[in-house]
Amino acid sequence: MKRNLNILLGVLIGLFLPFSIAAAEEEGATDVASAIASGKATVAGRYRYEHVDQDNALENANASTLRLRLNYRTGQWNGWSGFAEFDHVFHVLIDDFNSGGGTSPNRSEYSVVADPEGSDLNQVYLDYNMDDDWKFRFGRQRILLDNQRFVGGVGWRQNEQTYDALTLNTQAIEKTTLSYSYVANVRRIFGQSVSAGKAKLDGHLFNAKVSLADGWSVVPYFYFLDYNDISNAADSTSTLGARLAGGFKAGDGKLALTAELATQSDAGDNPTSYDALYARIDATWALDNGLSLGLGYESLGADAGTAFRTPLATLHAFNGWADQFLATPPGGLDDVFATVKYKAGKWNLTGVYHDFSAETGGGDFGTEFDISASRKLGEHYGVLLKGAFFSSDSLAYVDTNKFWIMLTANY
Repeated sequence: MKRNLNILLGVLIGLFLPFSIAAAEEEGATDVASAIASGKATVAGRYRYEHVDQDNALENANASTLRLRLNYRTGQWNGWSGFAEFDHVFHVLIDDFNSGGGTSPNRSEYSVVADPEGSDLNQVYLDYNMDDDWKFRFGRQRILLDNQRFVGGVGWRQNEQTYDALTLNTQAIEKTTLSYSYVANVRRIFGQSVSAGKAKLDGHLFNAKVSLADGWSVVPYFYFLDYNDISNAADSTSTLGARLAGGFKAGDGKLALTAELATQSDAGDNPTSYDALYARIDATWALDNGLSLGLGYESLGADAGTAFRTPLATLHAFNGWADQFLATPPGGLDDVFATVKYKAGKWNLTGVYHDFSAETGGGDFGTEFDISASRKLGEHYGVLLKGAFFSSDSLAYVDTNKFWIMLTANY
């Protein structure tokens, strides 16, 4: 207990005392040493309490975790610059939870809260800006494509997902932003000490955003993932799709529309031969009074018992915050959802309702209601209150309630 209290005291001092280290950042340093000296360091902290109550034999989970993040970006020298980001996740006083992925085998009686304790060199990379149109990044990096439905950082979890990759971004083609990444390794949220925390692959991520008239855009993409380890072979996939987004004035607000369609087939050493479809369409009407209303439909299809897979996605942002569908059911998944958002003073309020069913076979999985309230506290701090309530209509799932309190600080 004394050790935990000392950790908590040190962490809170580091989190809530203003701290900023920043030298005058020069636009172009004269040598490597001055580029390093003219960089900028920042520190951030994120504390979260998470409670999980499931209608099964597992004990309720109570997790008190805190992430400290330090990063440093150098100045530029001849178009080159560097960046490093270090995280440490603490379990503070309350650790009655299974952190998942084999990271806490002595706590398997609890529900999962996927925030293992430990340190991680989250990002470390070199940037080379050839000119305004061509940019290269090499090293461990965050890759966030579109809405992160296919490639993301899983930023909700305390240990983020990053990639050992080479990335090219170019705007050399008029009205087009083209991105290509070669990915050699995925550093997953469970950390490098367990097999579930890492995956080696030959990954090719192509994404192009083409600007159209009146604020509309179309994004064709192609993601080819060939995993090296047989344990991940089922995630070896080839995904081709396109996303259309835009909007227009409607009454006392703006109507935003998104439509997306993709097809996926097996690749590499995937033991299953299949072809599955993905489709999404949603509309959001943002009124001038701060109220926003949304309605959408998302479908992850299936072929002969093999469903559409998204192994690199930020999954928590989709199909309900209770995280019941991190793995797509064998018969696929249809998600009809409605969203209400409202800005009440400094508070941002959100409510989401989901109705889940199988894409093939017609089975009902259940419904879910999600709510959140967030706001900034001054210049550096923020607070989030959030809940997820899943009600099952299938023997494959159980009623699940989750609740979070989160505090953030950034300097």
